[in-house]
Amino acid sequence: MKEEREIKTAFVSVYSKENLDELIQYLDSLNVKIISTGGTEKYIQNLGVNVQSVEDLTNFPSILGGRVKTLHPKVFGGILNRRIDENDRNETIKFKIPNIDMVIVDLYPFQETVKNKTSSEQDIIEKIDIGGVSLIRAAAKNFKDVLVVPSKEHYKKTIEKIKDGKTSINTRREFAKKSFELCSKYDSSIHQWFSQSNNNSKNINIEFKNSKDLRYGENPHQKGTFYGNLDSIFTQINGKELSYNNLLDVDAAINLISDFNSTTFSILKHNNPCGVASRSSLIDSWNEALAGDPISAFGGVLITNSEIDFNTAKKINELFFEIIISPKYQTEALNILKTKKNRIILKLNNINSISKTTYRSVLNGLISQERDSVIDSEEILEKITNTKPTKEQVSDLLFASTICKHTKSNAIVLVKNKQLIGIGCGQTSRIDALKQAINKAKIFGFELNGSVMASDAFFPFPDCVEIAKNEGINAVIQPGGSINDKLSINYCNDNNMAMVLTKIRHFKH
Repeated sequence: MKEEREIKTAFVSVYSKENLDELIQYLDSLNVKIISTGGTEKYIQNLGVNVQSVEDLTNFPSILGGRVKTLHPKVFGGILNRRIDENDRNETIKFKIPNIDMVIVDLYPFQETVKNKTSSEQDIIEKIDIGGVSLIRAAAKNFKDVLVVPSKEHYKKTIEKIKDGKTSINTRREFAKKSFELCSKYDSSIHQWFSQSNNNSKNINIEFKNSKDLRYGENPHQKGTFYGNLDSIFTQINGKELSYNNLLDVDAAINLISDFNSTTFSILKHNNPCGVASRSSLIDSWNEALAGDPISAFGGVLITNSEIDFNTAKKINELFFEIIISPKYQTEALNILKTKKNRIILKLNNINSISKTTYRSVLNGLISQERDSVIDSEEILEKITNTKPTKEQVSDLLFASTICKHTKSNAIVLVKNKQLIGIGCGQTSRIDALKQAINKAKIFGFELNGSVMASDAFFPFPDCVEIAKNEGINAVIQPGGSINDKLSINYCNDNNMAMVLTKIRHFKH
């Protein structure tokens, strides 16, 4: 069996005619016979190139408003017949089926139609390509004999790959692989559209149009790849390429800041907040966030929900950090921050474009869940103890609970005047998390009297509230739900502490 195949006949059926002219004229220069359909046929005729209509080949017209044009044995027999198979050869002769050596297709723009907010359901359905996908799959299946060009993105490369009117087996296999990849993504997008109204689907198809090799994974000996499109979420305006760990930190930072409405600055390290503060001015928010843990802030990720001004940028620039994220930068501020060429500067575009569903790989499979989008509010609080929290304490409790939601479990967060002053994260015991938070606060000189405590899950015993009381912490927020809730509540009642329950757990593993 010869590995090379000569192109004598090409079948062309495309939606977009963009850049098609160069390929058609090149094939014409090689004396390749061209068969085409509808609008594509007219386009080729206008180029001054001879073309046979599919109706002349099949002796059957386009029907059902153009829904059926190419689905015919003379078309698919010409594509799918195996040149070395004697029975296939005899049948093509018997039924007068010509060999088709090349198939050029560009599918209906289904994804673009879905994105267009003016598209009706019927508009979208009519852009589900049937014949085009069938042509691509048939040609790709028979790649040993047929070259398939599955989209307009491959026209230029096709010209480069055709040598003297012939193609190699490696070229045909390469284009077949691209074709099945394209069909898979196309079908996935259709499945996703139908699944929007049915959340009980038993199968999952996730489509990512882009993939990018990262410098490495979590560690230099691990390979890493990113699949997806970041452009809708942020624009990178300075610095080196984002790494695997950078992307995890940016994801954690954006999810955290999206839960705050007032002017807030946050510093994160290894996906956990180590400094958070809300103030009326950005520079005060920055100063108080940094004060929460200036040691951990070194080499961290900075994020704010407000425009970064010149004075704040000057202060920020005194610290070594990896990434800064903001919705807007003053020109003078940006000039200061860009003085470090490797510093990653990101401009937030649309926080709301982040998917509402999260996925993780486990045990050779995937688990998915709704993103934890619940923000605790005063309306849901159950003020369970005899001592009720003051207005200021409620504000701090909710602030602390919001931070706690974005902290690795087991998590304890200590807050005073809307400033994170101590945090315990990723501990195997809630007592250890509390002790870590207290130790952090004391190291950086914070007075715990008058501070509040948040926990991501319930207290099974009163030990944590007892430790908190002994340190001067007088208000606690937690979800509740333990069979021993009464133990913690009774301790608070006996010691004039305020406790509120949210009934919402915020585990983060």
